[in-house]
Amino acid sequence: MTAPTLPRPAPAPEPVRSRGSSGGRLYALDGLRLIAALMVALYHYGGRGGEVGRAWGGSPRHQFPHLSPAFAYGCLGVEIFFVISGFVICMSGWGRSLRSFFASRAARLYPAYWVAIALVTVVFALPWAGYKTVSASDTLVNLTMLQQPAGAQRVLGVCWTLWAELRFYVLFALFVVVPGATRQRVVMFCSVWTLASVITTASHIELLRVVVMPEYSAFFIGGIGLYLLHRFGHSALSWGIVLMSFLVGQHYAVAGLWHPPGPHYFSYRSQYAIIAVLAAGYAMVAAIALGKARWANWSWLPLAGALTYPFYLVHEHLGWVVIALLHRRLGIPAYGTLALTLALMLTLAWVIHVCVERRLTPLLRRSLDG
Repeated sequence: MTAPTLPRPAPAPEPVRSRGSSGGRLYALDGLRLIAALMVALYHYGGRGGEVGRAWGGSPRHQFPHLSPAFAYGCLGVEIFFVISGFVICMSGWGRSLRSFFASRAARLYPAYWVAIALVTVVFALPWAGYKTVSASDTLVNLTMLQQPAGAQRVLGVCWTLWAELRFYVLFALFVVVPGATRQRVVMFCSVWTLASVITTASHIELLRVVVMPEYSAFFIGGIGLYLLHRFGHSALSWGIVLMSFLVGQHYAVAGLWHPPGPHYFSYRSQYAIIAVLAAGYAMVAAIALGKARWANWSWLPLAGALTYPFYLVHEHLGWVVIALLHRRLGIPAYGTLALTLALMLTLAWVIHVCVERRLTPLLRRSLDG
């Protein structure tokens, strides 16, 4: 559905201080995206229990006795993704109309997503795959990305992050894109969203929690604050947004991921390590935002960034099938299976990018943007 273009006042001219390389492109941000995706993949392959144990034929702790505890922190790649998303959405949405903004987001997300839904559904339907498909009705709902609020089963395990992204896009569009992006308006948006997040946690009202998503809002806000630093340079206000988002965000991350040591858990994460990983993610995005990573301008980095999204979509469930085939049926050792699975999933992501995204994304964007 095409979003209507709403009238909005033109924002006052504001200087853009682009600190990227080669015409302003932030090459290092593409590389950081891929690093975050690989972190999540290592978590799904060796840092958790559940379905992946069926693929290995036993607990991943037995396959990676020394690395499995480190892989368990890979789930924090999602929070780093959200920081990057806050940065990128603020950058790409600045000065755009509502129609153009949503056309850009829909064209970016849906083509590869539809292909991933189809691939996982077909592969899981194969008798030797060993996994069950969701019902036909739920599969159709999954094509909308609204399966979680609709109460349908998910085809892709990672799609819960897309539901968080969609809510962020709507909030940013309503409060920044529609009235017109200005520095003051973006600062106000970050401030109100931060306050709303902690109030929502205290109120225990489910509707507010769904809309405001306090568990993840701080990371999007942190990315927005880092974009303000990139666009306008150092300021106490922008740094305050970043620092506040980190302090609030690490609280929610620790609350969600930390537990006392015990035999009933697959892995134990130190709260200090959780905070350190998040701090490293913030620091890397900050270095890129402030132009400290201009040296990372290798020509392959844009391709790495382009592969991140399709890789993220297909790696988990299809990776389990590949692991079972390579390790249990062909007898390839665990570390070789891990490397081959990552390579095969990246290759599949490249195929999706070249054959689907490069063709359908521009077509869909033009169709929606008129």
